[in-house]
Amino acid sequence: MMATPSQERTKIETAATPEVAGTPEVAGTPEVQVLAETTTTEPQPDSEPQNALTRKFTEAEWKSVKELRSKLPDIFVEAFPDKSDAKTAPVTLWGVQIDPAAPSDPRISVVLVKFLRARDLVVTDAQSMLVATLKWREEFNVAGLATEEFPEDVFGPVGHVFGKDKEQRPVTYNVYGGNKDLKAVFSDVKRFIRWRVALMEKGVALIDFENVDSMVQIHDYEGVSLSSRDANSKAAAGEASKIFQDYYPEFLSKKFFINVPTFMSWIFWIFKPLLAAKTVEKMSVVGSGVPTVKAALITVIDEKELPKRYGGEADAF
Repeated sequence: MMATPSQERTKIETAATPEVAGTPEVAGTPEVQVLAETTTTEPQPDSEPQNALTRKFTEAEWKSVKELRSKLPDIFVEAFPDKSDAKTAPVTLWGVQIDPAAPSDPRISVVLVKFLRARDLVVTDAQSMLVATLKWREEFNVAGLATEEFPEDVFGPVGHVFGKDKEQRPVTYNVYGGNKDLKAVFSDVKRFIRWRVALMEKGVALIDFENVDSMVQIHDYEGVSLSSRDANSKAAAGEASKIFQDYYPEFLSKKFFINVPTFMSWIFWIFKPLLAAKTVEKMSVVGSGVPTVKAALITVIDEKELPKRYGGEADAF
């Protein structure tokens, strides 16, 4: 039988700055020991399929996961009303195939708990969030991003998924000064949003939902000036922030804002009182200069994985 801790996990609020698209965060929870057995039917408490992440679920999280899991057929019907087999057809989300008839893969539980944690374990709210996410992915045509092409001269220098942190989480770098012509980056807001979601999906594709379920994000503002902020960049940041908040729950482990200009530091301080304490704990605003940036980043990224431009040893971008 599974011995579970009595404490429930505290919800981590999602936060976004005016310039940066925010994503929900992930927090660790007490560890539990479980006897893992594979079964093709709905598992009982003592035969629940497990992986390294599900073993960290609290008792309350397991209870909510099982309830949400039982609602999958209805969730798929609501999300895909035009599909005659929606109630029984498997759905793939972030590389995990979710079979509503036999959701025994422990990775499914890891995916579902993200929605529950983002909604404070309220199953009805998590259900609504999952339905909305599935609908949005179909309307946005997220699957099409895999083959969609974006101008390399515009976006190539701006976004990178490179290396992993010390816990094997993927690391995404948003280098806002990588393209000196930021107006070109944001000239077409719709195009920028599709590119930004594609970058997010590229990072998510490196998450196995077995040992890691989140990522690290680095936002580099070197070379960004106040004059580069225009109506398009503000609109793009706002829309991207909403997308990641609504449809990518609990994917952020740590976020660093590096080489932050003085004018942006004031923005962060102004918004800090509005953020949840646990959200602030996941965010670090770092000053400028390689030694300062390196000192901050090597707390979570090994020097061999850290790009040379930030004081590491890796040949990167």
